Amino acid sequence: MRAQRLAKPAPIDNDPLSFEEQPVPAPGPGEVLLRVAACGVCRTDLHIVEGDLAPPQLPLTPGHQVVAEVVRAGAGGDLRPGTRVGVPWLGWACGECAFCQRGEENLCRQARFTGFHSDGGFAEHMVAAAAFVLPLPEGLSAVDAAPLLCAGIIGYRSLRRAELAAGETLGLIGFGASAHLALPMALSWGCRVFVFTRNVRHQRLALRLGAEWAGGIEQEPPGELDRAVLFAPVGDLVPQILSRLRPGGTLAINAVHLSAIPSLAYDRIYGERSLRTVANATRRDGHEFLSLAIELGLRPTVAAYPLQDANRALADLKHSRLEAAAVLVL
Repeated sequence: MRAQRLAKPAPIDNDPLSFEEQPVPAPGPGEVLLRVAACGVCRTDLHIVEGDLAPPQLPLTPGHQVVAEVVRAGAGGDLRPGTRVGVPWLGWACGECAFCQRGEENLCRQARFTGFHSDGGFAEHMVAAAAFVLPLPEGLSAVDAAPLLCAGIIGYRSLRRAELAAGETLGLIGFGASAHLALPMALSWGCRVFVFTRNVRHQRLALRLGAEWAGGIEQEPPGELDRAVLFAPVGDLVPQILSRLRPGGTLAINAVHLSAIPSLAYDRIYGERSLRTVANATRRDGHEFLSLAIELGLRPTVAAYPLQDANRALADLKHSRLEAAAVLVL
């Protein structure tokens, strides 16, 4: 099989991924061998490839927004060949620790993540834990489904972590793959949405998708924010967002890697403002979001690339050349 392999992290413009022939992996007990149809390209993949996040071992095949079909199950498995599934970021959790028992498997200290602890979907085949793949609803193409498996799921969890309620005013800061899927969810709940991004192309997309206002962080939106979600991995933005948040409001930071947050004057959080982070997502988030995506008819804005162009797709992500989401198509 062919796969994109990372042997040594480097700036994406140096093409650190190598397109190689690899043996088809064999599924172990409780695993399934999958034939990949498409895999979304995520900023987390970029952090791994460039070395901001250090995987436990290299070489590694990235990719964790995988649409695939079952080839065969390992011992004890019951997923039938030909079954279409999605493979998200959370690849496995122990199921026994206090976090897992509380329904917080995303915080399990033994959790393993797809394309980080194990080889992911930038390849023609991969193996995954059968209990952690998600059934995909009918009516979604592989290209449309792929960004839902991380960008969509984590966007959904971010709105929940921000405690967004129907009719409130939401600020989305940074407008890439995840934010452009969170926006229609918020609109479906009757919310006003203001989008903060310096990218004019992204501002136009936000307005086209129904945002009431879009502009730079230095500009004043037409109202105070009840809730906000930070998608851009830029800690310097945190004080600026908090200054636009009403007393009692919540800022959720959706970033697996974030630059340093500068020191805050107390008045930025006084008034019972809350600052939260979003860490991974649970299988429950995945099931709930995919059902909601079908109900709302969510379709991501996608740029498709062949598997051999994974470096180019990641470079386009880094340099904000994408309108929203990128997907590798096999």
